[in-house]
Amino acid sequence: MMNILVVDDETDVRDALRRVLVRAGFAVRCTGNGAEALEEIRRAGADIVITDIIMPGLDGVETIGTIRAEFPAVHIIAISGGGNFGDGAYQPTAITTSAYLAAANKAGADQVLTKPFETADLLKAIGRSSSIGNA
Repeated sequence: MMNILVVDDETDVRDALRRVLVRAGFAVRCTGNGAEALEEIRRAGADIVITDIIMPGLDGVETIGTIRAEFPAVHIIAISGGGNFGDGAYQPTAITTSAYLAAANKAGADQVLTKPFETADLLKAIGRSSSIGNA
């Protein structure tokens, strides 16, 4: 059974991802930030890490870089909705989601998804990651 670690500071997001992934047959553990994620992966490993980018403390880009350096075989899927503002909250100096996800790619993420995403897209990303590991 594939072992997935979900890292997101939003409890609702973690819980939703856990439910979807458990129903799909994966073993899932969750943490609320990058530092906890690194502790967890060092303790129990992971096949795939799904991590948010914008989190307090150790952000997703730093987390990805550390995982990539310490655990090069782990597949990483970065997720972010950061920088997406409604019309009423437009912020011209805000960093866009695509910039966050580009930084995640540069840090070593294998794949990126923009929040919100469809369950099918997440499962396809996991499928691509698992096939990469078997190639």
